[in-house]
Amino acid sequence: MNNSSNSRLVYSTEGGRMCPECRQQLSACACKAKAAPPGDGVVRVSRQTKGRGGKCVTVVKGLALDAVALAVLGKQLRTACGSGGTVKDGVIEVQGDHCEMVMNTLEGLGHRPKRA
Repeated sequence: MNNSSNSRLVYSTEGGRMCPECRQQLSACACKAKAAPPGDGVVRVSRQTKGRGGKCVTVVKGLALDAVALAVLGKQLRTACGSGGTVKDGVIEVQGDHCEMVMNTLEGLGHRPKRA
């Protein structure tokens, strides 16, 4: 194993993923409070079909929330629309064309969505 100063531990079988900054386990990371959640403050709601075999998906981007809050919001949106979906890489995907329903739900929760 290379013991140079450029090498760093990325994963440990004992604790899982490691933070690249403080080199602690992600669950016990000291610097995660410094990390700003991704997003530009403008919530964009759009409909996409590209790469999905012709099926449409409602996509919500630009939410400045952490991963846990984003997952909770995704669950609320999927429940309001009565359909499935997922949260990937800071983007909420709801199966089907539910742009108006998603926008109304986001406005009710205090966000200011824009149709993209």
